[in-house]
Amino acid sequence: MIAALALTVTYIAIAAINSLVLAVEFETLRGLQISLDSNLLVRVAIAFLSGFLFGITYRYVIREDENSHLKDGAVLAFGLVRGLAPVEAVQPITWLLAIFGIESILCFWVARLALDWAIERHWVKLFKSA
Repeated sequence: MIAALALTVTYIAIAAINSLVLAVEFETLRGLQISLDSNLLVRVAIAFLSGFLFGITYRYVIREDENSHLKDGAVLAFGLVRGLAPVEAVQPITWLLAIFGIESILCFWVARLALDWAIERHWVKLFKSA
């Protein structure tokens, strides 16, 4: 739940920045504008679910290991899958693809930081390595 909430809050903040700043300033990024409708609710729900699944997977991936490559790899894997998913649906312009990728990686990175913070405080237990 910690990762889900962290990712969702980050996603909402980034979506607001994209819609209010980037889409207004740059004509080619008009596709980033969001409106307060059911589509936004679906996007937020997907972000929440993605964060929840990331949190579960992250606990299994890192276990009691202090290998930063595992932590970074989990963030990068989830971020790339979420960021590149729009390519299958629509052929976006290069800028949108880059923004979606960076946005997704940033969201999962914040979720990772929230989980690492909770783990340090023993709010979340790691799985023991075999």
